[in-house]
Amino acid sequence: MEQYKKDFIDFMLECDVLKFGDFTLKSGRKSPFFMNAGGYVTGWQLKKLGEFYARAIHDQYGEDFDVLFGPAYKGIPLAVTTAIAFSDLYGKEVRYCSDRKEEKDHGADKGSFLGTKLQDGDRVVMIEDVTTSGKSMEETVPKVRGAADVKIVGLMVSLDRHEKGKGTKTALKEVSELYGFPTAAIVSMPEVIEYVQLDPGIRERIDAYYKEYGPTEE
Repeated sequence: MEQYKKDFIDFMLECDVLKFGDFTLKSGRKSPFFMNAGGYVTGWQLKKLGEFYARAIHDQYGEDFDVLFGPAYKGIPLAVTTAIAFSDLYGKEVRYCSDRKEEKDHGADKGSFLGTKLQDGDRVVMIEDVTTSGKSMEETVPKVRGAADVKIVGLMVSLDRHEKGKGTKTALKEVSELYGFPTAAIVSMPEVIEYVQLDPGIRERIDAYYKEYGPTEE
């Protein structure tokens, strides 16, 4: 496993963002682990998070893109801090954009988006915290593609939970096949399990969880 992946796992644990216990996910699944990107709240945490995202995006997709799009609400700080990190680390200026939950009908920036306006020809990298079932993409992708004639270069999440979506493949794989763009993660949950020394009881529950919700087809 690459060192930056180990560093990111340590970072999630240090920030108390990756937790082990009993959780009910948005999808309704009962999970023995949970990752909450809303737990990154200090300046240092957000700065480091942006650097991890920027390095992963640079490794996966290079520099040939124009916009980082983070779906509201958690995706907003992710897109902002990653855009800053991309400028600092690579000297590459990219714009950030997010959708609004409620359309703004007044002021100079009224409309359905926050940040930059998407333009024809823009190459967009989507950025999210974690993908469980792929539900968020059902709303986000049509919004982005409907705003202008853009090309979605790919999606980057911080943690791939590596569980099946609606079918037998992982949710990230389903998103890729459904919408026609690559998907990637800074780390995957199997990598976390490989790296972290877990309590045997927790490990047993994680194994049981993946027997029920793990992908049966790669």
